Amino acid sequence: MLTRLHRLAANPLVLWAAFLALHVWLGYDGLTHPNQPFGDVTSVYKGWVEQSLDGYRLGIDGPWVYPILAFVPMLAAMALGPGLYGIGWMIVVGIANAAIFAYLTTRRRAGHGAAARPLETGERLRLAAAWWWLLFLLLLGPVAVGRIDIVTVDIVIAGLLVARNRPVLAGVLLAIATWVKVWPAAMIAAVVITLRRRMRAAVAAAVTLVAVLAVALALGAGLNAFSFVSEQTGRGMQVEAPASVFWLWSAYAGGSSEVYYDMEILTFQVTGPGSDVAAMLMTPLLVVAVAAVLLFAVYVVRKGAPATHVLPPLALALVMALIVFNKVGSPQFMVWLSAPIILGVVTQGRRFFWPAVLAFVMAGLTQVIYPVAYDAILGLDPVMLAVLTLRNLLSITMLVIAVAMLWQSRRGSGKADQHARGVFGGTVGRGLPRG
Repeated sequence: MLTRLHRLAANPLVLWAAFLALHVWLGYDGLTHPNQPFGDVTSVYKGWVEQSLDGYRLGIDGPWVYPILAFVPMLAAMALGPGLYGIGWMIVVGIANAAIFAYLTTRRRAGHGAAARPLETGERLRLAAAWWWLLFLLLLGPVAVGRIDIVTVDIVIAGLLVARNRPVLAGVLLAIATWVKVWPAAMIAAVVITLRRRMRAAVAAAVTLVAVLAVALALGAGLNAFSFVSEQTGRGMQVEAPASVFWLWSAYAGGSSEVYYDMEILTFQVTGPGSDVAAMLMTPLLVVAVAAVLLFAVYVVRKGAPATHVLPPLALALVMALIVFNKVGSPQFMVWLSAPIILGVVTQGRRFFWPAVLAFVMAGLTQVIYPVAYDAILGLDPVMLAVLTLRNLLSITMLVIAVAMLWQSRRGSGKADQHARGVFGGTVGRGLPRG
């Protein structure tokens, strides 16, 4: 029975049918849900593209909230015209996701009888990661594909998976992702710290970052090329951010805190005693948290832990630090988890079982929070405030787990190999993707 299930799970027709069905559902749900989880796509992104096509190039002729390359997928989604922009967006996202899915599910050794032979260790791990990803996206819901974040996630997944064997390509990919949205910059640091051929990755990333900047400057961007930094500095505490739960519960208890809509940022935020100070401190705290994780990783690497064991928990710890200490806390941030967990499943198997399961719970709770019951949260419904609080506590738990895994990595490959056997199959280092 299990053998039949394994064969069914590895069947290309089954895999791609599930992939297509998932993306059709996410697109349909995103475009028809009453809370408009694709609102950023069909209103904001489309409006930005139309504005730029009319002659005012965002990020070049004026400031913009995103790095310059974020405009590329937004523009590509206009291929079907403004009336079908949402569908065009899903096509762009579907193509990007399909490239990663194909990488994970394609049999590595072609030839006569390849389809009939048993799956090797690395193939089983990649297949497990592919199915995990589909279920994770389903649990997270339409917001997983209804923001620019999914494009960065695809590029980061590719960069992390090829990092060990193709550091130059990894550096280029992660730098490109950073010019779409800033968070992948932390992944560049993770790769540089853990790889033996770190200078290749560092130089490739630096050259790519500078090359994109040079193109933007040549187009006349000037300081607008860096406007995505200044445009975010005035944000307050967004409702979904982990630290915001204090003001939400205060508002529910009848205190002087309240939820309000910021017309400039176009998002719901909290205000109350100390909220302005918290908003001012969160970014420095985030920087300190990321720096602390990176310094801890340097210590672990110097203890002799191999990159194969350090990079996945380090990437996960960095992603969670960026989420836990973020004053924004948008629901789409959860899709960032895809990159380190897919890398962990592919390279470490069973060791990433609990992070992978915890990510399922966090994704499901996030979809309940947005878009399913977002109005209830804004209305300070105590049940939904409890759900939001639980999701944020689990985010902190995931950060603690990632740091603990990073600490365990210092023991060396022998211990980690034992942890890598089990539900996902195989051992670390066997059958790893070679790009």
